[in-house]
Parts: sequence; structure tokens; C-alpha cells
Amino acid sequence: MLAVSARTRQLNVTCDSSVDREVFLHYSLIPSLFIILVLSFLQRRKHCRQGNDTFYLLGDRFGIIVPLDFVGTFSNRWSYGVAFGATANKVMFLFSEGYQPLEVPQWAQDFRLVSSILGFSYSLFWFVVTILQISQCPHGQYLGRFETLVFYWPSLLCLGFLLGRFLYMFVKALPIRLVLEPQTKEKSLLEAHQAEHVKRLLSKPRLQEREKSWFQTRVYEWDPCFQFPSRMIGTLVLASICLYLFIVFEFCVFLLVKDKLDVFEDRLQSYLTHMNETETLTPVILQVQELISVTKGVWVVAILPASLTCVSYLFHILACYRKHIKRLWAGDKHFLPQKFHRPSSAASVVAIARYSGWQIAYILWGYLIIHVVQSLCGVMLMYSLVLPILHHQGLEMLRGLAVGVLTLSIVVGLMILQVWIAGSFFLQPKLGTADTQKPLALNNRRAFHNFNYFLFFYNVLLGLGACLSRLLISCLLGTWLIARIDRTIMQSGYEGADMGFNAWVGMLFVDHYHTNPVLVSFCHILVTSHRDRKLQKTLKYCYLNQSAGPRFSARARTRWLLLQTLINNPRLAMLRKSKSGHGSQEFAQILPTCSDC
Repeated sequence: MLAVSARTRQLNVTCDSSVDREVFLHYSLIPSLFIILVLSFLQRRKHCRQGNDTFYLLGDRFGIIVPLDFVGTFSNRWSYGVAFGATANKVMFLFSEGYQPLEVPQWAQDFRLVSSILGFSYSLFWFVVTILQISQCPHGQYLGRFETLVFYWPSLLCLGFLLGRFLYMFVKALPIRLVLEPQTKEKSLLEAHQAEHVKRLLSKPRLQEREKSWFQTRVYEWDPCFQFPSRMIGTLVLASICLYLFIVFEFCVFLLVKDKLDVFEDRLQSYLTHMNETETLTPVILQVQELISVTKGVWVVAILPASLTCVSYLFHILACYRKHIKRLWAGDKHFLPQKFHRPSSAASVVAIARYSGWQIAYILWGYLIIHVVQSLCGVMLMYSLVLPILHHQGLEMLRGLAVGVLTLSIVVGLMILQVWIAGSFFLQPKLGTADTQKPLALNNRRAFHNFNYFLFFYNVLLGLGACLSRLLISCLLGTWLIARIDRTIMQSGYEGADMGFNAWVGMLFVDHYHTNPVLVSFCHILVTSHRDRKLQKTLKYCYLNQSAGPRFSARARTRWLLLQTLINNPRLAMLRKSKSGHGSQEFAQILPTCSDC
């Protein structure tokens, strides 16, 4: 195996790929800029300048295109997420060589036919380059065979998904372009799940809810009236792939360090053999060898729990996002510290841009810190429990363990005993039978003062242990929750120093103010009603202009009908105002159903 690995590494050193990904990464900006220019030319501006402006010659062309709406995009969420996932390898370059990530392929635009062709071609270029890189240099220096495939298969999978998505967009857009199918109507301001959420709020609560499954009760309950925005889905996909690449890279570094440690162990063993194990340093050398062996084994074993912890954090953050957003929709801000109830508007807008990148960085650093802490705990466990048994020192280990458990039991028992004595002898009886606890009123004051005096010195020692336990618990919780950006690890009153939590709260408030279903439904009703009134007015004018009879204005016709009404009803003239006011107009707009959206 060592010989095969050595030959593989030698082949990898001399491997020369026909495509340099670093050079291609820079030159790929040329087609990406071309795609942006083409889509910008197809994008029409709503407000065009008049006069001597040079851009007036272009008409309403060259509008600003939006690669991704980070605030209120709910359609094609997983496609956006996979598009972000395809750039995971380039994002990891930021940690190693300082590259800038490429632009996300501009495939989700209104001009589906052109954008699907450009996006398919752009993704196909990257797909072919990745295939060539894997096929020509499949082996690597650290993992040996198929190392390149291990690093690039997530991006390859994402690019394959994008190719299928672009092809599907082309197939759907081609009949519309050829006028074989009617064009899809304009996208509604109100999403289907938002409309369903408002309908559920307006409907009567159900008396009997359907029985929930075990998964819904203890793990996660799916809500059909809630959808995560594209930003959260993209962050989840990109963070998952970056975490996988980070773990693989860390394992490669571990293999490199392991080789160095193996060489060092061989030298120690040769030294012991040369000295015939009679040197005074022999016990120290044996302990060093044992420490190296234990550390290597524990580090490899700790990869699995550390990675599972961070992966569970990614999904738990989504659950916390839904829970926090729903509380904000209901007007509940008590889950946030008092100073975060009204965050800065500018800081909240910046938080939208910060969140995704910071969440990925928190996950990666959190994995490394959690891995180190779990490895240290594993080494302590090995030296305290496993190694004494292997060295036939089980009885000594059990004696020490028994003394420690007994001491801890006495400390905890005395603490519980103090609370029981205080509740039984030093508090007055309950005022009523319905009271859950006794009132905070002292009883037996002389005995209480003696109780405090004799336990004073013991509580000093107990306070020392409590202080150390406080420090230990704070360190463990801080390191364990370092990857969680949805909650702060600072003490109460110092939450403002946690920049990650600030970004989380700012992002929540931006989403709350811009995607609140009730607010969006109200705006949808106003926009729809205004558009309908404008359309009816236009149709009426068109009908009057196209009539065969004489042309007259609608205002003159209204005044003529008013005059005729007043002549027939003279008493109505007394009720008229001196100046005509605008009458109230009631309207009602039915919320669109899922099929309408």
C-alpha cells in the first residue's frame, strides 16, 4: 500500500492538465460579462429620461438586472441554492489563495429563452472544464487515488443540476416564443403560501386538529403556509458543501501531519532500540509515543461527531428562523434582548448582505473549534478511563473515580439539603391550599441565624467549586455553540458585542418588514384594485373612442346625468356641497389561491 501510494503521489506531481483552472477562473469573467451585457440590453427600464440625454437614443433598453433578490424571492429556491453550491470550490479559494468568487450564472431572468441558452452554455463550459480536470489529474498528493473527484464532485453535481434546469427552462420558453402556447401572466406580488397564511389567520380555529406523527412532534413539523427565502436555502446548500470541503481539506492536513509524526515515532523507536531500553528517558519516550498514538486516534474518531454537530446546526438554524419570524409576525419580541427590539435600519440592511457569508464562516470555524474541544475531551477520557484498564490499573482508576463521585455527591447532596431545610423549617406555611409554594416570609429566625453561621465556612469552599464550574460550563457552552449565529453566547447585557447575533437580528427584521404575509396581502389588494380601476377606465375610453356616434367626454356626460337627476329630484340640491368631494369607494379583492399564483 505504501509503495502504491508513493507511486500515486509521484504520478500526481508530474501530472499536467490541459486546462489550468486558475487561468480559466479569471478568463471566465469575459463570458460572464457578456452574459450580463446581453441580459442588461434585454431588460427594459420603467422610467426613461427625456431630453438631450445620450441614453435616450437607447430607448428603454439597458436596465439594471437583478441576479438574486435576497429579500423576497421564494420561487426557484433550490435552483438558486444549487447555483450557489456550484461555486463552493471557488468560495473555499478565499480561505487559501484569496480568490474572489465568480458571479452566479444569470439564469433566472424574465427573458427565459435567451437566459436559458446563455446559462446553459456558461454552465456547460464549467462542467467540461471540471470533467477534464478530474479525468486528466484524478489522483492527488494527500488522499491518493481519485482525490480530485473527492474535492470536485459536489460542484460537478450542482453544475449537472443547472444544466438540466436550463434545458427545462428552454423547453418551457420555446413554445411561448413560437406563439404555440399563451404567455404566462405577470407574477403576482403575493405568493401562494402567503395568501394561505392570511386565510388561515382569518378562518376560525379548528376544534380538532389532526394527529401529529412522531417526527412532527419531536423533530420538525412541516408548515405548508411558510416557505424559506432563497437566501436561506442558498446559504444552507453552500454551507453544507463548504463544510464538506473543509473537512476533506482538514483530513488532508491531518494525513500530512500524521506522516511527520510517524517519522518522529520511528526515530524515537530507533533511539530506544539503540539504547536497549535502559536509558533514563525511556519512560518519557514511551509516554510521548502513547500520547501521539492516542491523539491521532481520537482526532480521527472526533471527525464524525463534530461534523454531525455542525450539520445539525444548519438545519436547526432553519427551524429557529421559522420560529423567530413567526413570532415577529405575531408581534412577539420577548425572545430578543430589550436592546434589540428596535435595531438600526442601516445595520439591518447591511445584515442582509452579511448574513450568508458570516453564517458559512461561523460554521467552518465552529467545526474546527468543536473538533479540537471534542478531541481534548476524548484524550482526557482515554487517560482517565481506557488507558488505566489497558495498563492493568483498573482498581486504582476505580478508587479515584469512586472518590471523585463521592465528593461530588456530597457537595450536591448538601446543596439540595440546604434548600430542603430552608423550605421545611425556615418558611411560613402556605396562605391557601391553591398556592404552589410557601410565601417568602421567614420563620424560626433564631434557628435560621444559627443555620447561616455554621454553614458560612462550608459555603466559602462550595463557592470556590461553583465559581470554577461556572467558568467550565461557560467555556464548554461557548465552544459548543460557537457555530450558532442565531443565538448569542455573550452574557446578559453584552449581547451587542456579538456581531454575528446582530447580523441575525437585523436580517430577521428586514424579512419581517418586507415579507410579512399580512402586509404583503394588503399591498397586493391595493395594487390589484388600482390596476383594475385603471384597466376599466381605459376600456371605457376605448369603447367611447371607437363608437360610431358623436364623440364626447366622460366628464360632460356625468354632468348631464347629474343635471337630469337634480331636475327630477329638486330636494337633492339642498344636500349638495359647495365643492365636489371625492366619494368613498369600497372594494374587496379575493386573495389568490395556490392555482392562481
